[in-house]
Amino acid sequence: MTKKIELSVLDPSPIVEGGSAELSLQNTLDLAKKTEQWGYKRFWLAEHHNWAGMASSASPIVIGRVASVTEKMRIGSGAMLLSHYSPLSVAEQFGTLETFFPGRIDLGLGRAPGTDQYTANVLRQRVAGEPEFDARLEELIAYLYGTGTATKNGSFSFHAIPGEKTNVPIWLLGSGFYSAQLAGILGLQFSFAGHFAPGNMMEAIKLYRDYFRPSQFLEEPYVLLAVQVVAADEKQEAQRLATSMYQKFLLLTRGQPSPFLPPVDNMDELWNDNERRAVEEQLFTSIIGDPAGVKQQLHELIEKTDADEIMAHTEIFDHKARLRSYEILAQAAVN
Repeated sequence: MTKKIELSVLDPSPIVEGGSAELSLQNTLDLAKKTEQWGYKRFWLAEHHNWAGMASSASPIVIGRVASVTEKMRIGSGAMLLSHYSPLSVAEQFGTLETFFPGRIDLGLGRAPGTDQYTANVLRQRVAGEPEFDARLEELIAYLYGTGTATKNGSFSFHAIPGEKTNVPIWLLGSGFYSAQLAGILGLQFSFAGHFAPGNMMEAIKLYRDYFRPSQFLEEPYVLLAVQVVAADEKQEAQRLATSMYQKFLLLTRGQPSPFLPPVDNMDELWNDNERRAVEEQLFTSIIGDPAGVKQQLHELIEKTDADEIMAHTEIFDHKARLRSYEILAQAAVN
């Protein structure tokens, strides 16, 4: 393979059983510094709310903190959930981040709520006639790339200060087809959530490329693919570490999100056949193994998807083992 494999990080600041949000956020800072040393291109923070196992709910604040302890790596949102916020406030926040850290901030946007419907309603405080995602995105682009927006009759204009004309790179993130098509039509960069919706992966990537139109943002399509990665020095140990990930998705299928649990020796004692199949359907693109196995799986995934970049979503109970997993993946990309 001649194509260079670009690697990035998707971090939800996982809160482990017996741990705390404070410890998780400190681990995020440590992970960012280490992965920058290992050559990772970007580091994104996931946004979730009212979730016992994740500490990155206020992602713009965490992005700023991570940017402050790194030097070159791009830092961003994976994803900022635009339905919860006004486009003006998002433009101001990311315009501020770009002002502090010029040329290093990414704005990944998602349509999903990132939580249960009750919490989403608390976050949004929605009112009748509120604009939908497409309109919010158009307004956001106007703030960051233009000279703001105006009321329909032109009686008042709105500007993101800071933010206006900062040209923060905008990505659309998705697990289905709508965002893939929209990203293509608008000529934006696209990131697919292969770490939990691999069944839609190939069709979504194809739709994005088929619909892509060159734009002020991008001349050619660019696909970032997020996948689960669990690597260890021994294959058996990697498979054992991955049981924490399996437990997370098992509990989600039961509607029981929890702090991240330690690995177990036998998942068959925890799930039934239907639950096992449901979890495996969400995780079949996962890269799990020793250095040789990870290298092979990584190259096979690139050949299958022709992705421009792989974003590793690696949740492992032990922080040192998690760091080692990212180190192994970095070595697999260059060897």
